[in-house]
Amino acid sequence: MPKERPLLRAQGLAKAFGGVQALAGAELAVYERELVALIGPNGAGKTTLFNCLTGLVCPDQGGIELLHQGQACSLTGLKPHRITQLGLARTFQNIRLFAQITVLENVLIGCHPTLRAQAWDAVWHSQRHRNEERQAKAKSYALLERFGLKDKAMQTAGSLAYADQRRLEIARALATDPKILLLDEPAAGMNPQETAELDQLLLQLREEFSIAILLIEHDMKLVMRISNRVYVMDQGRTLAQGTPAVVQAHPEVIAAYLGEEVPHA
Repeated sequence: MPKERPLLRAQGLAKAFGGVQALAGAELAVYERELVALIGPNGAGKTTLFNCLTGLVCPDQGGIELLHQGQACSLTGLKPHRITQLGLARTFQNIRLFAQITVLENVLIGCHPTLRAQAWDAVWHSQRHRNEERQAKAKSYALLERFGLKDKAMQTAGSLAYADQRRLEIARALATDPKILLLDEPAAGMNPQETAELDQLLLQLREEFSIAILLIEHDMKLVMRISNRVYVMDQGRTLAQGTPAVVQAHPEVIAAYLGEEVPHA
């Protein structure tokens, strides 16, 4: 699916924590409406790469660019909230919902980066502030309905079943109006039926919201079923990249990560 200009590009990313080299020249490109998987063993640098892309960690070397309004915009060194405003949203390997507030309030928080009203608008309850509040609530309810959570809007997020919490975290990320949705192990902890439903959900979300999706995932069957391209990381570097068929045929990938049980595309 690659097109002329990537929506997101990371080049030569390096990051060390003390004496541990977490990234060692990692490369990545994601194109519009593409579904890309990032795989590799624990400690390969996948989550560190995600953290660099979303501003939680600043790389020691290399650059990150996002195509924004037709121009390549550097994300390197930007704060996470600014990167979110530019169009990157993410979920985490360990669910990070606000467990003690409602399902609806969690999604409303996701709407915040897209609001234009200033602080004084909220203080004085201006018309603009009231309009944005209504729009944010309508948008949040629509997202909850899309994820089958509308009837649980007033429950606390922590009371939801595990799979529902995963869906809520994705709904909250989509509330930021992203160009690219980054998912860190979205199938973790799910049973086979829930994983199969996740397959279809991700494909549907890409089409419905016209977004690209980049995911870290250890479920190789899921990765090979839905990905347009796959990046394989090893010891902080990019070992291989290509379509699922190309990656599955790569000798080093077969030996190190996929084994013989993964079905061929």
